[in-house]
Amino acid sequence: MKVAALFLVLSASASVGQTVEQTLNDYPTEARADYVFGCMAANGQGQDILRKCACSIDKIASILPYEKYVEAETVLSLQQTGGERMSIFRTAQAAKVLEADLRRAQAEAEILCF
Repeated sequence: MKVAALFLVLSASASVGQTVEQTLNDYPTEARADYVFGCMAANGQGQDILRKCACSIDKIASILPYEKYVEAETVLSLQQTGGERMSIFRTAQAAKVLEADLRRAQAEAEILCF
């Protein structure tokens, strides 16, 4: 069933002018650059770290559609905010799934790139 759904998504996107590669790798340059800057701030400066960080966001982009990446990053950001109203982002199953998907993509990227 997942394969059929993926095929429909890819077919629909191809019909609006996107290639399969564009559909599966839809991160804007600004989002990639933001990730690389943050990664380099956390891991150090230099060409080797730049390459590793660029590899990392490329791998994440190949695993997680940009829309899901944005949703997961938003959930992680809101989890850092205190207060009762924000507890939904720490306890809701949908938030946990988004976070887990992003963490898995990040872990795979770290294994392959670092």
